[in-house]
Amino acid sequence: MQPINISKQVGSKKLFENEKVVLWDFELDVGAETQLHTHERSYVWYTIQGSSLQVLDKDGRDCGTLEVPTGSVFELNVENDVIEVISQVGQGAKVPATHTAKNVGSSIYREILVEFK
Repeated sequence: MQPINISKQVGSKKLFENEKVVLWDFELDVGAETQLHTHERSYVWYTIQGSSLQVLDKDGRDCGTLEVPTGSVFELNVENDVIEVISQVGQGAKVPATHTAKNVGSSIYREILVEFK
């Protein structure tokens, strides 16, 4: 059995990092899927260009599709290997901290993500 390669890179490009936060630019083309990655820190994101994101667990099982509107802000808490949406938009949704995301919408998806250290 092949070992699973899990990334800690949660965005396309790291823009800034200090002792308190890590700031990421994240872009996902239509039909594209992220690498398998793990969120280890709670975070927020601002959606520059919204789309529909399908989340898949580390075994490729569908965890649901999140409709992400342009201009929306999501706040997410990471605890015990689970991400829970605590913002008003998407509130209560839960997905595994280790997952991939696939853009199943009709437009490029782009967000700015801030991880809290």
